[in-house]
Parts: sequence; structure tokens; C-alpha cells
Amino acid sequence: MADYDLIVIGSGPGGYVAAIRASQLGLKTAIVERESLGGICLNWGCIPTKALLRSAEILHYANNAKNFGLKIDKADFDLEAVVKRSRGVAKQLSSGVSHLMKKNKIDVIMGEASLKKGKPAPTVSVKDKDGKSKEYKAKNVILATGARARAIPQAGLEPDGDLIWTYREAMVPKETPKKLLVIGSGAIGIEFASFYNELGSDVTVVEALDRILPVEDEEISGLARKQFEKQGIKFHTGAQVKSLKKAKGKVTADISSGDKTEKLEVDRVILAIGIVGNVEGLGLEELGVKVEKTHVLVDGFGRTGVDGLYAIGDLTGAPWLAHKASHEGVMCVEGIAGAEDAHAFDAWNVPGCTYSHPQIASVGLTEARAKEAGHKVKVGKFPFIGNGKAIALGAAEGLVKTVFDAETGELLGAHMIGAEVTELIQGYVIAREGELTEETLMHTVFPHPTLSEMMHESVLASQGRVLHM
Repeated sequence: MADYDLIVIGSGPGGYVAAIRASQLGLKTAIVERESLGGICLNWGCIPTKALLRSAEILHYANNAKNFGLKIDKADFDLEAVVKRSRGVAKQLSSGVSHLMKKNKIDVIMGEASLKKGKPAPTVSVKDKDGKSKEYKAKNVILATGARARAIPQAGLEPDGDLIWTYREAMVPKETPKKLLVIGSGAIGIEFASFYNELGSDVTVVEALDRILPVEDEEISGLARKQFEKQGIKFHTGAQVKSLKKAKGKVTADISSGDKTEKLEVDRVILAIGIVGNVEGLGLEELGVKVEKTHVLVDGFGRTGVDGLYAIGDLTGAPWLAHKASHEGVMCVEGIAGAEDAHAFDAWNVPGCTYSHPQIASVGLTEARAKEAGHKVKVGKFPFIGNGKAIALGAAEGLVKTVFDAETGELLGAHMIGAEVTELIQGYVIAREGELTEETLMHTVFPHPTLSEMMHESVLASQGRVLHM
């Protein structure tokens, strides 16, 4: 007889949300966690980095107080206090997940999980901190073990916790590096580059592809680079770090671009070259689970092809986003429970956000991808400089860009750079989910004065009807 209807392995945003939804649907549920409730996102990812970036943002405004008619003498920061606040935020939210588990009557099992063949689902074996193992049976098991930072040991691109950091070490620095190298210009790399630049580090970013933030619309990517360079961040695109050589308190990087190679000496290096799924030690090979490039292959309901075994979140591949994992978890559980409105997960409308200064946010197809897919497109753009609220905020640099199908009026994609765009993007996500056309959006009333008016103006611009430019 099964101990549970469902056991979830991993308590990140995918795992704990899946467990809560399962409890709501009447499933007796347990969750297994080897470290801290909330997983990487709450403890070492999404949340504590936003706390760090908020401190950097306030420091930025303090240093530019004269632009607002204010006087602040010699704004400075206490790095230990900045880190302490960030860790406090993470601890508070991890405790919140513990409360949610109790509220929803979900059993929490602390330890390292592995799987063995079993019926109707694989048996879950959990080894506790003392090395003792206990087996649990469930009708269904969901893997939500997440992912970790990628390393390339053969090139010396491997974290050592001292000179070469992953996101973990970068979040708890004992001192601000005078010179910092960030390898990779995706959201993680750019956020840390932005944070340390605000704190006075001399930051260089290396990106293997021909532009930074390569998943973003090319125009937005170009604007981002210009703004970051104005702030003092240096970029090497179309370049690779061939090796890292460590000496006492220093790292020398060999940066190759075309037929040229240059050396750069820095105090610290942050690796942001992607992530790999946490698939080791789970017993997946013995079960016959298909794994490709460290990620478990699943269908839209999270099914692995092994009876009773499912996988969600970063473990299943891109996009590696917390909100994608949470939504996948809900879809997976509703499929397991046979909920009336259960349907397969599709990543077509998952927004992406980068919380740097400036912020970047997007959803759907870029202009280039839309054209590649065969769409005839209409593009609308509206700059922040044309918006009263943006000017009043002292944040007049930025752009809102919308891409529509010229024949159907479908919103194919939306792309933004500037203040608070990570909060604005959801408006376009809802519009796409509701299949709203450009006509409907043009007829929608947006409040004044708000940044959201730029969303309206961008839609109007796609029809040659822009009002304030």
C-alpha cells in the first residue's frame, strides 16, 4: 500500500507549488528536500539577488540625488549589511514555504532522495543527515531537483569558491572585487555585472555569441549594451575565455576573439555560462528515464515515460525560469489528479525578465523570429522619453516594442527595456493569453500618468497612430 498519493522531490518553486496544488486537489502529499525549503530560487537565486539589486538601485539614486533636487553627501555602502539583508530576505521566504507546507498538511522529509524500481511508481529512498535511509512508496512521484551552474573544468572554468565564483559565492562576497570578469551575458551574468558595477567594481563581460542578452530582441539587446557601457561596463562579444589561470588573489583570463587573444587580470571571476540539470544520483539510468544534455525529457504533462514518474522545472530544460517551473508543477499535478481543466504545458507565453539597471523584459517572438516563422509583421515602438511618468521618475531611457501579425492582428511578441518593465510585461502576457488583437489593445484605456501608457502607445505606433511622438 502506498504511503502517499504523491511524493515531490525538490522544494523549489516548481516542487513546493506542485505539492500545494496536489494538497488542494485532495492528494496525500510529501515533499523531499536535501538542503533548504524553497530551493535555489528562494535561497540562492531569484529572491536574494533581487534584494542585492535593490540595494544597488538605492545606492545609484543616492549617488544621483542632485538630479532630483536633493543633497546627499558621499553616499556609500556597507557590503556586510547589504549581504546580511539579502540573506535575511531569503531566510524569511524559506520560512514562509515551511509555513505553507504545514498549512496544506504536506509532510516534509529532509534528506537526499534516490529512486528504485517499484509499482505503481518508483520507490523513493531518502538518506538523512546521519546516513540512515528510509523508503517511501507513492502512487506518483514528481522530480523537481532543479539545476546548478555549468562549469568547463578543462578550460579552468570551474568554481573554487574563492577566486572563481558561481552565483552562490557572488551573493555573499566578503569584499567587492576591484576588477571583475563575468563570463556569460544572459540574465544571471548581466544582473551580477549590474550589481557589482553599481558598487564600484571595474566589470568586464565576455559573451561567446555576437551580442549580449542573446535571447532578447536584437534591438533591445543593442540598447541594453549602450546603456551598460555608459555606466562603465565593458563587453567582449563573439569572444571566448579559453583559460583561467589562478595566482595569489588574482586570476588571468585568456580571451579569444577571432584570431586575436588578449590577457585580462582580475580579482574575481563569475561563471554564468548556463546550467546543467541535477540528474545524478537519482537512479534514473536504472529506471530507463531518458536524459538529454543533463535534462530529463518529458511531455506537456511532465510524464517521463516511466510509470508514475514525472519531472518539472529546470530539470526538464529551457526556459530555466522559476515561474515556468511553478506553472509546470500545477499542470503536472492537475494531470495526475485528472482535474477537469487539466491541460498540457506549453512555453509559448512564458515571459523573461532581467532585473538589472535598466531592466529588460520580454514575451513571445522577437521581430527576427517572427519573420523567420513566416509572419508578415507590423512593429510598434515607443521610447521612454515620450512618457511623462518616465521623465518624472528620472528614468527617460528605454523602449517598448511590440510585434504583431500584419494579417490577423495577433500579438506575436513584446520587448521592453527601462524602469520597471519587469512589472509591465505581464500586461502583454495576459493580452497574448486572452488572444487580444491590436485593435482590442488600441481601444483599451490606460491610466495617466503611468509607465503603462507606453504599452498603449507602442500598439498605436504599429498602426501609425502614435499620439505622443
